[in-house]
Amino acid sequence: MARRSTGFRNKTRRLLSGAAEKRVTVASRMKEFKHGAKVVIRINPAIHDGIPHPRYYGALGTVIEKRGRSYVVEIKDGGKTKWLIAAGEHLKTI
Repeated sequence: MARRSTGFRNKTRRLLSGAAEKRVTVASRMKEFKHGAKVVIRINPAIHDGIPHPRYYGALGTVIEKRGRSYVVEIKDGGKTKWLIAAGEHLKTI
């Protein structure tokens, strides 16, 4: 038998299925976030650049800095503080 894949998008069929509201628009590509802004990670499956790991879908975080076209977001994972790098298309303000 073949070995089961455990890749980046493993077990994400419903999480990353393309819904109608997740279409790519110019406004979604041009979103800007200020330092200290509270954001939620909402992965847009239509855009593959700057996608954070699907494990952190729905996580609440704070924008720390802008790095190129992406943003560094600080989140709490259990008792640890982690930094994720995600493009603005995958973030939503609260």
